[in-house]
Amino acid sequence: MAAAAAGEAAGAAISGTGQVAQADDAVALDIPAGELNESLLALASATDLQIFYDASELEALRTQGVQGRLTPRQALDRLLAGSGLTYRFTGPDRVTLERPAAASQPATLAPITVSAARDGGALDTLSRNVTVITREQIETLRPTAENVADILSKTVPGLAPTSQTLTNFGQTLRGRNVLVMIDGVPMTTNRNISRDLFNITASNIESIEVVHGGSSVYGGEAAGGIIHINTLKGQDGQPVFETTVAGTSSLSTLDSESLGARLDQKVSGRTGGIDYVLSVSAEQTQGFFDAEGDRIPPEPSQGDLSDTGTLDVLGKLGYEFGDQRIQGTVSFMTAEQDTDYVSDPAVNAFPAGAVKARAIEGLQLDEQTATDNLVLNLEYSKADLFGSGIRAQTYYRDYNSRFFPFDGRPFGGWNAIAQTVLDSEVYGGRLTIDTPVEVAEGLDINLLWGADLNHETTEMPVNTFDGNAFDASGGTVFVNTGKRTFMPRTTTESRGVFGQFEFSPVDPLLLRAGVRHDWVDVSYPAFTTLGQGNRIAAGDLDYSETTYNVGAVLFPTDTIEVYGNYAQAFELPDIGLQLRQAPAGFGADNANLAPRITDSYEIGARGTFGDLSTSIAAFYSTSDLGRVTVQNFTFAQARTEERIYGVEAEADYRFSDRLGVGGTFTWLKGEQKAQNGDDYIALNSYRIPPIKLTGYVEYSPTDWWDLRLQALHSGHRDDAFDDGVGFGGRKVESYTVVDLYSAFDTGPGTLRVGVENLLNNQYHTVFGQLRRNNQNTSHLAARGATARASYSIEW
Repeated sequence: MAAAAAGEAAGAAISGTGQVAQADDAVALDIPAGELNESLLALASATDLQIFYDASELEALRTQGVQGRLTPRQALDRLLAGSGLTYRFTGPDRVTLERPAAASQPATLAPITVSAARDGGALDTLSRNVTVITREQIETLRPTAENVADILSKTVPGLAPTSQTLTNFGQTLRGRNVLVMIDGVPMTTNRNISRDLFNITASNIESIEVVHGGSSVYGGEAAGGIIHINTLKGQDGQPVFETTVAGTSSLSTLDSESLGARLDQKVSGRTGGIDYVLSVSAEQTQGFFDAEGDRIPPEPSQGDLSDTGTLDVLGKLGYEFGDQRIQGTVSFMTAEQDTDYVSDPAVNAFPAGAVKARAIEGLQLDEQTATDNLVLNLEYSKADLFGSGIRAQTYYRDYNSRFFPFDGRPFGGWNAIAQTVLDSEVYGGRLTIDTPVEVAEGLDINLLWGADLNHETTEMPVNTFDGNAFDASGGTVFVNTGKRTFMPRTTTESRGVFGQFEFSPVDPLLLRAGVRHDWVDVSYPAFTTLGQGNRIAAGDLDYSETTYNVGAVLFPTDTIEVYGNYAQAFELPDIGLQLRQAPAGFGADNANLAPRITDSYEIGARGTFGDLSTSIAAFYSTSDLGRVTVQNFTFAQARTEERIYGVEAEADYRFSDRLGVGGTFTWLKGEQKAQNGDDYIALNSYRIPPIKLTGYVEYSPTDWWDLRLQALHSGHRDDAFDDGVGFGGRKVESYTVVDLYSAFDTGPGTLRVGVENLLNNQYHTVFGQLRRNNQNTSHLAARGATARASYSIEW
């Protein structure tokens, strides 16, 4: 996949989908009409070109697209026709776009990456490892993945394996928390419930960009990196309708309980300066079954997506006038479980890990696991305002998420069978100004600066249930006894100012640096804790932190980039978690309410050598304070120094237009200073996953038939077990999963068929082996062989 310079770097997520092409090598292209920036992204992906250009030159430019078998030169000629831009090849696969200038004023370009959908994003990604997943790649992976978390797990180096449940808890990036943003709107709440990747379905995603390593460019909570999810963009011209019908079935149990279905309907188009897209996706999942043919029960502490109905609606309306654009977006997803099954508590009588979780029928619960996520987003941009480009955004989010009831009677922080519900309301905005500054003749600096704010109000009530009825039924009957406060209504107001700049002092070197300052105010009322009945006084917290980043990229040849990066990330402690577990006398001056600053260092290289594309990155991060943690559902006080280091690598090779191979490698190690002494002990396996390897072989027997065989291997890890770590410290055994994907061009449409876990391997994910609730009811087996098929047609 193409990687270009400064601004945002594109790294291959599913590498090898493009066809390595030199300037005069013809390749098959099908790039629709649309924004010029998006068309260049598609061309780079299809040809492995590295394309450099000035972002401001492309504002409001559109193209009619290209189709057919063309050389990169021919494609560029057609895409740039009428734009006033020209191009020149500076290497076999390296292109610079220019606008002709007067002879006395030669054009100087600040190179910017052909990236996912975020033009004008933060200028801090070139000197990092970045993974981009395009719409085409999402369509390829979807038949072998249940949701967005699964797709990312199988493609992104540095990201931990998926849990196969309704949580991304434990799915860390480089061993730390990741900030998820959908169209620039943060999905994390001040009580982090780890469902950030489950607020949109893959049906409504245009692309995903994963920025590896700590960052504070978008505020806090990104110590591991940022996952930017970009929603669908409309097609140009007359209305285009696309219909997709899909079905799912377990192959280890073939009956009606294993069948699922999905229907997607999209329409998009453009009339004059107005463009639009409307997409509706409705899905019904049924039961999930392991390789032995047994039904997998709902995960008792975090929930899952079995027997769940999901509706995901996306609407966009944009208007372009001159060099200005305004766009409104409405995104709404609702998912609700309606199952008759529960995880049988009888398995807890066996030794830990001796038996797998077992599903039993007979659940009686009025309100089951559910999620509702509404986002309203308004964006405005102008290419030239007194010499600067501006982008403004304002958003509103209403979020509700309900968990399955948890038997917390053995734990002091609960002392009840309780079902938690998170209610959150957020509004905010961001202003970004892109200003070119000429500091001297031939030396230009690109300055990106601005401000943002985010106002969030979140609370967590619980429904409590009758313990006698629960016990008498064997854990299937839940009789509601009322509602109580678990976490009080907490208000968090964040304000930030930032500045990023980059410049090239000499031709093969690019330098960049930035600074950000955050002010955060948190307040909560007086309340009484659920478990111990402690009366906690109202409190106010104020935070003020400055973070920095600096990086450099060296271009020793036209096909090699070497980079280094240092960045700080700012994180609040999980205040909501501490409030709901608050001991007597807890106050706003509690030392565990201190913020955490993470220092991240990274060096790496990426390059293209003929038909081989490869990259490697080594990273190290450290923080004086550890994360706020809970062990055995009781608040753990220790927050000692942490350090995490590791390596990520990926490689892709094209033997021909029809055959390609590739894979990724991830290894990391994480340690925390012991509470008493200077020795270090391993971080738990929710934080630090085992070694991860992925690989694929792609082959196209004909022009209308594509095949992909892929595998994921998760290794063993016993570091935390050997160091006596409690929560998340169990031994983790290795497993390997093989998937098969096939696509057929049927003329009017496309048929896609996939089999996840092709060999029907019986295994437990890392999450399942660690047993989230420390009992066998959470010892979930993974999905056995599962078939998914879809048919899409445009009309």
